[in-house]
Amino acid sequence: MAEVKLTAEVRTEFGKGAARRIRREDKVPGVIYGHGGDPKHVAIDSHALMMALKTPNALLNLDVDGKSELVIPKAVQREAIRGFLVHVDYLSVKKGEKVTVEIPIHTEGDLAPGSNLLEHILNTLPVEAEATHIPESVTVSIAGLDAGHSVLAKDITLPAGSTLAVEDDAVVLQVVSAQAESAEESAEDAEGAEA
Repeated sequence: MAEVKLTAEVRTEFGKGAARRIRREDKVPGVIYGHGGDPKHVAIDSHALMMALKTPNALLNLDVDGKSELVIPKAVQREAIRGFLVHVDYLSVKKGEKVTVEIPIHTEGDLAPGSNLLEHILNTLPVEAEATHIPESVTVSIAGLDAGHSVLAKDITLPAGSTLAVEDDAVVLQVVSAQAESAEESAEDAEGAEA
């Protein structure tokens, strides 16, 4: 995963009013935590940060007062309706350090013929990886799976350097058969609606 370089300004004002002023300047307030140091309050250009966060678990190289700091976003808060960034918490990391992140799960292939449905028990897979080599996603083949089959965490091939951060026997995906409504139930529902 490539590093994204961004410039961060140190914030000296705190609270709702200060955060609103920062957002009016098209910047996103945030806090950098980690390694036992004091939290650093920063503001980053809204558009540049939004583009960087399009990649899950983005590794950001922040220029904070002339010093370079590697961080990964840990908590991203967005406005509920329009979706713009409101606040971001960053975790400070070092090269070679292991971090626990959740990576998206993609599926490939077709289920066995019939009325089968794929149920995602986990939408993301918790893994531990080096901070500078976080995998973007993991792909799972579901080709030919029939109702009753499950894909466990231990069955997923992880990218090199990654280990599971969840139990080996955790169910990630399962195939279920579609439940057809019986003729009696649909007739009863129709009668109930007429009454």
